[in-house]
Amino acid sequence: MIGKYDEYERMYQAERQLWWYRILHQKVRSQIKEYFHNRVDISILDAGCGTGGLLSYLQEQGFEQLEGFDFSTDAVTFSTRRSLNVTQQDLTQLSKYKPQKQFDVIICNDVFTYFSDEIIVQILQAIRAKLKPNGLFISNNNAHAAFAGIHDLVVGGQKRFVVADLKRLAAAANLPITYSTYWSFLLALPILLVRAWQRFQLKRKMIDLENHPSDVAVPPIWLNQTLYGLVKIEEKIGRRMPFGSSIFITTRI
Repeated sequence: MIGKYDEYERMYQAERQLWWYRILHQKVRSQIKEYFHNRVDISILDAGCGTGGLLSYLQEQGFEQLEGFDFSTDAVTFSTRRSLNVTQQDLTQLSKYKPQKQFDVIICNDVFTYFSDEIIVQILQAIRAKLKPNGLFISNNNAHAAFAGIHDLVVGGQKRFVVADLKRLAAAANLPITYSTYWSFLLALPILLVRAWQRFQLKRKMIDLENHPSDVAVPPIWLNQTLYGLVKIEEKIGRRMPFGSSIFITTRI
């Protein structure tokens, strides 16, 4: 998505309101608070922070030592509008980011889609080295090729994953996954139908992809709240869902 200023602006506008981001941010907070017993003095790095929505949310939750980076200058520009401690950095060069510093928590959401398996393993190895003893790694990634649609093409996503893929890559980096779940299970069917229709339109050349935006946009309030509520119900059903459009994982070393 590098160089797509309009898409970063869409993310910036939607990131604190859209049901999907709200759920993801709450999942991150829940895992951190559970693991660190509600401590807020831990050091947290968002590696590939986008426009800073998650860091802004964690700041509001009282966490005190927050920082992040992104490879995109546009992402950094929007993050600084939120007065966040964010700099430009290449994730594949993570070891060069503050070489002497380690973190209690490293978060890396929805960026692995842009890299080959070999590079992902290298990134995970660098993450392991940057974590303090007993540190926590959190990552969300797009799931299942059946959910691929216009959004993937617009933002430049190269792949989707299943849990087995991420377990294999993490194991190769000596960073075994300790918790994983798919999510948006209750919304899986409508999402599948929408994405299938998008692929049909693309195949029939009914969409001008060059001028088409991604899916990142806040729907009407009633719909946004309904989708948010359905996923919150899903979380009450169980900690692990068997299917969904995203995969949420954690690793504890």
